[in-house]
Amino acid sequence: YMTTNNPFYEIIDEEIRTVVENHGDVLLSRDPALDAARQIEEIEGLIADGVRVLFINPVGGMRMDAALAQARAANVIVIAIDTNVATIVSDNYSAGVQCAEHLIAHADGGRIALLKHSEARSAELRIEGFRAAIAQHPSFQIVAEEECSGQLEIAMPVMAEMLAAHPEIDVVMALNDPAALGAIAALQSAGRTPTDTMVYGVDGVPESRDFIRAGWMTATAVQSPRSIGRMAAEQAYHILAGEGAEDVTLPTRLLTAENVDENDGGGWD
Repeated sequence: YMTTNNPFYEIIDEEIRTVVENHGDVLLSRDPALDAARQIEEIEGLIADGVRVLFINPVGGMRMDAALAQARAANVIVIAIDTNVATIVSDNYSAGVQCAEHLIAHADGGRIALLKHSEARSAELRIEGFRAAIAQHPSFQIVAEEECSGQLEIAMPVMAEMLAAHPEIDVVMALNDPAALGAIAALQSAGRTPTDTMVYGVDGVPESRDFIRAGWMTATAVQSPRSIGRMAAEQAYHILAGEGAEDVTLPTRLLTAENVDENDGGGWD
């Protein structure tokens, strides 16, 4: 995984581990902590240890090409998750579009701040989808955008800096929910009220429901990490059995104040 400092990847790991151990096999998990060079070293180490299957959520996208080529040369099955080279992935572009469409339907205009993670293609696609959807609506303007690696502890000070430079910000589009929660913390510290700023995220982490109920978060595009993890592991065993593999793109759905109390677990429970 690019990091395990995110409940999304923790749940994916749980699901993969369950399937793998039910087959009597062993899952080795690695956390490069958003360091591409470290992830490459970890991949090379796993290949040297003789793994049969490599599940990867790459830190640096195309920077992983050489390491993945080594895996293929060693006849290691590669299953990518939550990335544009993925076998199992959410529809990340659509997630960004869903957030933008909700914004357009519920506001006459806005001054928007973007919290990004350009090293992660899945995050980049979300922001691209959001940009494309608002492009034809000139009353919505992006006035600030910064990188935060999808981490709450980075997003909070970055958001504080953007608010200081652009106090007119009244919309935040964050690449994921941890970044959105960091933005909310900065908004609270700046003395904003829940009605001052519309905040959008992607993931549907359990905490996001509480913030939506309280009015601090406007909406989040919900992914299903349990489905992603389970389907990725099942694909690996299909390939090991000599069966064909297929790319899977899972839809996201928008969680808002109108449906936040629907008891579906959002793919997290």
